Amino acid sequence: MSLISTALRDFESLERLATKPSALSRLDPRAKLLATLGFIVTVVSFPRTSVAALLPLALFPVLLAALGNLPWRMIGRGVLLASPFAVMLGMFNPLLDQQTVLTVAGVPVSSGWLSFASILIRFALTVSAGLILVAGTGFAPLCAALARLGVPQVFTTQLLLLHRYALVLANEAAHMSLARELRANGRPMRLAIYGPLLGHLLLRALQRAQRVHQAMLARGFDGRLQRTASGHWQRRDSFFLSACLLGFVLARQLDLAHLLGAGVLAVAR
Repeated sequence: MSLISTALRDFESLERLATKPSALSRLDPRAKLLATLGFIVTVVSFPRTSVAALLPLALFPVLLAALGNLPWRMIGRGVLLASPFAVMLGMFNPLLDQQTVLTVAGVPVSSGWLSFASILIRFALTVSAGLILVAGTGFAPLCAALARLGVPQVFTTQLLLLHRYALVLANEAAHMSLARELRANGRPMRLAIYGPLLGHLLLRALQRAQRVHQAMLARGFDGRLQRTASGHWQRRDSFFLSACLLGFVLARQLDLAHLLGAGVLAVAR
């Protein structure tokens, strides 16, 4: 119950954070969206065993969170909640690829361990950047920005409805979990109960979604959602996007971690 409730509160808090005035919220959603997409492309473009070269890219989500006055505790909980997917994706790499590529303090390190660490770092960087983008912009303005960038309206509408339906599903799951705990009196839930609970959850969420759809039809919904204002492109948006893209190019072309380490060693000598 606590895990579901915490995840639901964090999910809903992202929208509330987007309404707070900050330097990040004043930027055009298209600029933030393009910068985040450029960041994700840069992160995934590194070789599969890159570890140290990815670390300087953490500056991007850190700066965005600072501009938006966003709480890192909530962002961290969101990353940890989804981290099992990244762990499952790369957990077998150390077993499948045991070729030693370097030695640290006398301990051989295989390329499998490097690729596993690289997957975890890429996951943390991209997920945190995505959460910060939503928390600093809002989901509806992001969908409007996608539409203004030329994304088909049917896709942006489905994306926004999926976001709303996920909240409905999470609310139903929280209510069912609370009801089960109150009736269980501290007894652990058996594995055989999960199947009926999931089926009942989908039925309840479907009925709730049908009521929401009927309410939308009663208010004149014709399959298209009204676009929300996504702001006007200003000089600060161009500067923000240009600075971000330039930083991504430098991080990709130059080994900033190696240069920083060499500089520290030169100063120490």
